[in-house]
Amino acid sequence: MASGILALTRAEAGGALAATALAALILGTLAAVAWAAQGLAGLGPWDWRAVWFTLWQAALSATLSALLAVPVARALARRRFPGRSALVTLLGAPFILPVIVAIMGLVAVFGRNGAINEALRLAGLPEVSIYGWQGVILAHVFFNLPLSVRLILQGWQAIPAERFRLAASLGFGPRDVARHLERPMLRAVLPGVWLAVFLVCLTSFTVALALGGGPRATTVELAIYQAFRFDFDLGRAASLGLVQIGICVAAMALARWIAVPAGFGAGLDTDHMPAAPGGWNRISDMAVITMAAGFLIWPMTAVIARGLPQIPDLPPEVWQAAGRSVVMALISALLALALSLTLALALARGRMRWVETAGMLPLIASPLVLGTGLFILLRGWFLPQALALPVTVAINAVMALPFGLRALIPATRTLHRDYGRLADSLDLRGLARLRYLILPRLARPLGFAGGLAAALAMGDLGVITLFASDRPTLPLQLFQLMNSYRMDDASACAVLLMAISFGLFWIFDRGGRLA
Repeated sequence: MASGILALTRAEAGGALAATALAALILGTLAAVAWAAQGLAGLGPWDWRAVWFTLWQAALSATLSALLAVPVARALARRRFPGRSALVTLLGAPFILPVIVAIMGLVAVFGRNGAINEALRLAGLPEVSIYGWQGVILAHVFFNLPLSVRLILQGWQAIPAERFRLAASLGFGPRDVARHLERPMLRAVLPGVWLAVFLVCLTSFTVALALGGGPRATTVELAIYQAFRFDFDLGRAASLGLVQIGICVAAMALARWIAVPAGFGAGLDTDHMPAAPGGWNRISDMAVITMAAGFLIWPMTAVIARGLPQIPDLPPEVWQAAGRSVVMALISALLALALSLTLALALARGRMRWVETAGMLPLIASPLVLGTGLFILLRGWFLPQALALPVTVAINAVMALPFGLRALIPATRTLHRDYGRLADSLDLRGLARLRYLILPRLARPLGFAGGLAAALAMGDLGVITLFASDRPTLPLQLFQLMNSYRMDDASACAVLLMAISFGLFWIFDRGGRLA
């Protein structure tokens, strides 16, 4: 027993050491940003315009995503049809879809030579432009509508089925059900959904880089990139980073108390739902589901149709970038898993709450802000070209850490509660404990967390853009092809990037399920 206690103490010590190193990295980087900023006096009118546009586009994107998600989630909650489970699963795909690939799809549909503008020209109507603020909003809705639908759908499914059966026995019509059941749930769920999307849009970089730009569509992230890469004004970049941190912290503080419980009480956890209303309601539900599915599937189908035949003709530098990105994604995923598991095991006994806080610190800063801070700290010691790949790997691992912790913390606490004393009594510790108890029992959450980290790292186009690197990653290679108007090669590159990203996620996740 004493050795078991010692093993737990070592696990907690390892977690404390990892959390301390992580906090030092994040807080030290942010301190470097704050020091370099030297106040906000260096920000000009165009910088504050970027701050205003960032807040405005995030608020509008979040509002549209949440409002459009309500009818889709309601239709999915009350309708059963072939392929429903696959469609619900598909709603999670944009989260691991590389942003630059989705942008390629949106350009293929809404761009100057896209299907929408072709139809408008044939009809003699004015064309629409995907570039500028409207493109930024459209892309954010594309990414965040599925997230909003999933979150709101969970709210609908959390209403006990008995409440719907009681409403039916009382003769409630659709308006009565909406008033007494659905609207209270939405009042509880929608604020959190809105804030989640708002936070995502605050730190969106790739969308603004590819579709925004110009005085009227520059976000804080894009302004940091421009100040760093084009002007090499580190003080201005750091000042903008400080503003970005302040906005994120304020939004996260708001998120802690904005949601209001719906107060439905508990049910019997049955999956049976009463018969959904027919007639016009059935037609409208199916129309909403069809339009949402088309909005998500059409851009990806357009990219695949154009790019798949071109893959054999891709130039060698694309394949080199693909191999480089795969290696970097695997290293980032393994680092993220090692950190997540170390912190989660230290938290398993319910102590050391500060360790969890340290694991969530990456949420307060974007990768671009962290990259700026690390450059400020290391620029006297290394050349920028030498920093590009290792800094990108490290930041991708750190940014995936909160997702890994959310997957592993509940599982490690259950593991400790169910098997901790038995393992202690058998003197199972160290590598033996890891091999025979921890890894087999945590294989599923580890596989999911590793797949998510690998897919996100594979598709990242953030930190790598700050450094002048002659060894681009696959997303950066794709962006360069787009800027060169080599759209056939760009489409093929997008298909390759999408296939590798989903493949990495599937391999990790499937491996965890089979272990």
